Amino acid sequence: MPLPRSGPSRRALSGTAGTPAVILAAIALLLTLPGTAQAQGEGERPAHPEKDWMGSTIRAHERDTRDASSRTLAASVEGVDVSSHNGDVPWPALYKEGVRFAYVKATEGTTYTNPKFAQQYNGSYKSGMIRGSYHFALPSNSSGAAQANYFASHGGGWSRDGKTLPGALDLEYNPYGSACYGKSQKAMVDWISDFANTYRARTSRHMVIYTSTTWWKKCTGNSSKFKSTSPLWIPSWGSSVGSLPGGWPFQTFWQYSSTGKTVGDRNRFNGALSRLKVLATG
Repeated sequence: MPLPRSGPSRRALSGTAGTPAVILAAIALLLTLPGTAQAQGEGERPAHPEKDWMGSTIRAHERDTRDASSRTLAASVEGVDVSSHNGDVPWPALYKEGVRFAYVKATEGTTYTNPKFAQQYNGSYKSGMIRGSYHFALPSNSSGAAQANYFASHGGGWSRDGKTLPGALDLEYNPYGSACYGKSQKAMVDWISDFANTYRARTSRHMVIYTSTTWWKKCTGNSSKFKSTSPLWIPSWGSSVGSLPGGWPFQTFWQYSSTGKTVGDRNRFNGALSRLKVLATG
């Protein structure tokens, strides 16, 4: 909605049901600001990407993601995931705590890049960790291909250096609207496929999928299409991983806490460090 100007359109405001023109003008201005429904259109910048980190909306929608089952292997590797809300991360301190891998938010939609990406992505690498990047999906804003290309071009690439993990697609509740981004279950699966195929074409790697069991069932109909290609990253903050979605026989990564020391979001790779290096090598 354009800002009100002088002339007939402005005079019309003053005659609307007796409402003062200044109030209507303020409302009109509000509707043009980021964060309103109008600002969430195709290709436009989301309102608060700095608040959309891995698991942020799952925490808001799911009170408890645990159940009584446990799927954790005896061998595991500690890791963290970070985004701009973490600021400059003290990577040497995390390494001393035993953290050996990190995932860093790179992008969201097709307009946002993490302003702290260089410090976080390069800093984790320099500290001796294996690192990767992730993309916060906004399936209502643009195609899967468009977002995969944006991700691959802005920090989501991959190299066979043994210290770079394949990119991860963060699929969770819509922070700007309906939980499934206004898509049917079939349309959501098609969107994810579009992203997956484009990302593989750009990088030669299958992406990692981060999602909760509840969201996956609700928004994809519990699709098993990706179980043989994409490693699963599951959030479950407690003593067990819980039930898994989509026919995946096991999780590759488990986000088990959002209240860890130094950096809140803590993860475990389901295997030994040697297996994590294999995943990084491709």
